[in-house]
Parts: sequence; C-alpha cells; structure tokens
Amino acid sequence: MPLALPDLQAAFAAHVTGRDRADLVACIVGDTISADARLRIYRHHVSHSLSAALAATFPTVQALVGEGFFRTLAWGFMAQTLPGQPVLAEYGAEFPAFVAADEPARDLPYLADIAWLDWALNVVFHSPEGRRLAAADLAGIAAERLPLLSISLPEGASLIRSRYPIDRIWNASQPGASADTVDLGAGRTDLLVLRRGDDAAFIVLDAGEGAFVAALAEGMSLETAAEKGMSAEPAFDLSTAFARLLTLKAFAASQHNLEG
Repeated sequence: MPLALPDLQAAFAAHVTGRDRADLVACIVGDTISADARLRIYRHHVSHSLSAALAATFPTVQALVGEGFFRTLAWGFMAQTLPGQPVLAEYGAEFPAFVAADEPARDLPYLADIAWLDWALNVVFHSPEGRRLAAADLAGIAAERLPLLSISLPEGASLIRSRYPIDRIWNASQPGASADTVDLGAGRTDLLVLRRGDDAAFIVLDAGEGAFVAALAEGMSLETAAEKGMSAEPAFDLSTAFARLLTLKAFAASQHNLEG
C-alpha cells in the first residue's frame, strides 16, 4: 500500500539519517538503477551537502579536529537534526550543544566553546548591521537619567564566555597562523561578537567588561550593569569601559532603550 504523504516524508527523513525503511523502498520505482541504489545516491548527496554546509559554518572546529573527525561529528549531528529551513546558513544552531555532549570530542573540552564562537560569527554575519549607538545620541539625555538607561546589543550580536582562551585558539587555527601552542590554562575569555562593516568579528573583553555587557544583554540598566562589572573586577570603571565600547560601536542605537 502506498504511503500517505506525511508518512512518505517521515520515511525519507529517516532514510537520510541512516534508518532504512523497507516500506519506503517499496514505494520507489526502479529500472536500470534499483530502488535501494536510488535511495543510497540521494542519501549520499544530502549527507555530503549538509556536511559541507556545517564545515562552512564551523570552519574553526574543522581546522582544529581535521576533516575526518569533523565529518564524523557532522554525520552524527545530521542523524539527530536535519535542517528546518531551506537556508543552509541557518543550519547548525544545535551543533555546539551536540559537540559538548559528544563523547570523543570531550578530549577537547574547549571545542564546544569554539563551535559557539563559529556559530555566533555566522549569525552576526547574516544579520543587518543597523545603526550603532554613538556619544551624540546621549548628549541630550539628562545626567540623572543616564544610569537608568537600558542599552541593547546590535541585532545578531552575542557574548561568548569561556573558561578557555578561545580567542587565542581561534587565532592559532587560522590559515597562515604561527605554530605557537596555546596555553589552555591561560584563563577565561569573554568575547563580544559583532558585525563590523561587511564582516563579522569579535572583541576581547576583560572580566569587568564581560560582566557589564552580559548584564546589559539581559536588559539591566547601566547602573545595575556597572555594579555587575565591579563585582567581577573591582577595578572596573564605567566611564572608561562605556567609552571604549561606544568607540567600538558595540551597542544598537534604539530610541526605545534611550527613553529610560
């Protein structure tokens, strides 16, 4: 009996992820190429395409583990998660969590954080740049209102916080980088991932700046965020940090957030 369309779609999805279905094979017409062979060709094409898409989105992960290991990771991920959208640049949001839970990858405890960084760079690259907050936008706001303001990150931007020096790991994995080793015990890293012109980039933050930006990202006021920054780093200075981040165009220019 022919499969109903929803069952046929489910059978194809199962086959693509390596779970063969005899009832699906029975629905495929074979001639010079058998139904089994047709389905194998289809599965190979889909697997190759999705693996290539993941490699393009997570280039640093692949550079660190090599093509063979990465292909195994990709196939394992594809067996669990197929694209939900037709745009392959949007495929892979769950990949960093998959890497974190993957048993062989646990020998590289920083790998999941690198995957989060790759994904964050991908997301912000495909996000609109938008207008950024500048000092001039704050000029007309009364001084007593400034501490109460809520400042947002630009669309697509994110803060990556890691126990490892992932900025150095990322730099060391780039083409043409020196062969110097990275000390994994060098300390934690906070990275603010932003769109910069036509590209994506990250800014290295100190502990106080990281806590400050994390608080702002959660919707806290400048005053409360500054308290978080000082808790993380007693030497944190709001004026210095905020001026640096404004210069780096780290905040969105949102009239709603400036209303206080």
